[in-house]
Amino acid sequence: MTAIGKFWDEAIVPALVDYIRIPAKSPHFDKEWARHGHIEAAVRLAADWCARHAVPGMKLEVVRLQGRTPVLFVEIEGKGNGNVLVYGHLDKQPEMTGWRDGLGPWTPVIENGRLYGRGGADDGYAVFCGLAAMRALQQEKRAHARVVVLIECCEESGSYDLPAYLEALASRIGAPDLVIGLDSGCGNYEQLWGTSSLRGLINGILTIEVLTEGVHSGDASGVVAEGARIARQLLDRIDDAQTGVVRHAAFHAQIPLERSAQAKRAAEVLGEEIWRRFPFVQGMQPMTADLADLVLNRTWRPMLSVTGAEGLPAPANAGNVLRPKTALVLSLRLPPTVKAESAARQLKAILEADPPYGARVRFDYGQAASGWHAPASAPWLAAAVETSSIKNYGRSAMWMGEGGTIPFMAMLGASFPRAQFLITGVLGPHANAHGPNEFLHLDYAKRLTACVADVLAAHATQ
Repeated sequence: MTAIGKFWDEAIVPALVDYIRIPAKSPHFDKEWARHGHIEAAVRLAADWCARHAVPGMKLEVVRLQGRTPVLFVEIEGKGNGNVLVYGHLDKQPEMTGWRDGLGPWTPVIENGRLYGRGGADDGYAVFCGLAAMRALQQEKRAHARVVVLIECCEESGSYDLPAYLEALASRIGAPDLVIGLDSGCGNYEQLWGTSSLRGLINGILTIEVLTEGVHSGDASGVVAEGARIARQLLDRIDDAQTGVVRHAAFHAQIPLERSAQAKRAAEVLGEEIWRRFPFVQGMQPMTADLADLVLNRTWRPMLSVTGAEGLPAPANAGNVLRPKTALVLSLRLPPTVKAESAARQLKAILEADPPYGARVRFDYGQAASGWHAPASAPWLAAAVETSSIKNYGRSAMWMGEGGTIPFMAMLGASFPRAQFLITGVLGPHANAHGPNEFLHLDYAKRLTACVADVLAAHATQ
């Protein structure tokens, strides 16, 4: 067993087990987060662990701005050239139903090399991974540059607290020439995966009101248009119900040739695992049989999802009533280069214009987060990633876009346009972040930690 693997087993896994027990839901899902104290408990756990395993030249602080979630800020002196920023987060998604027997969001279970529970993979492991990589470098007497580790507690809510911290800590962060983000995915658990892009996101609530109160459907149907049918008409303005293709050019972007080529290579490496990784019901098929198209669908094309609803009674309580109001939570994923705020305004205008039958229609978006498109990798970074993947996994590295959104990356990309980026993570097949049965693949995380150390060492000497 490697020294990093031993450290994971002895020091990191026990800490992650304790972390998973903490219901540190992001502020969007726990409005009373400050009173409940779960985010504070998660930050304190991570800070205390870092203090116990501090490396020479390290300073640690939990930074707090009034009314905002805290951030964990770690500075480590370096002997090599440059300035590095390592990013992760400690806040979590809510519980979600569907956990299998014996598992639960706040019940850590280790089974077949996987640590189950909410937040271990998304993204509680990051702070431990980052510090373990620094620890390994210093033990091996390999040089590294100055490193800042920034761990926020608002990412799952869109990182709305983060800009204030970036401004407050600007002089202490400096100008990073390398950013390592540990909140992304991997196509498999057999090689290192770098994220080349992230989609943007618009989250909002579409509300349709047709009556001031519910009425007997036998009396009113045929006279009053039903709210769910109006919702179907409005959604059809956005995407084609038969194909899922989003209609408006405002929500699309030209896919760079390099990203299309990477998607084709990923399809060749992953094969049908691209879609088999998801828990399809028996008989269900993916949206297309073209595997490269599936990669591009989830990384570079806009896609609409309905993720919640209000005004629809549970089946056991549904009477023959024509409902007065229907509200749907919409999630529109955007290509990496589309400006989210502009797209959100256009989405609102499209949905609210000329409502069917004169119904009262309103779309309120609470989040408009732009995506991120990685700059071209410098030769030293591309070589370091490739060499480290072969060294630690035995296979070449892969690059692929991811379908999720990390608002922090767009912020940093705009603030530090000359920085190099290694965005990576542990969310591979069946890891199921945000859903039931989320897990952290422990062996992959150990090897990823070694790769992070290698890239830091290469950065310091390039």
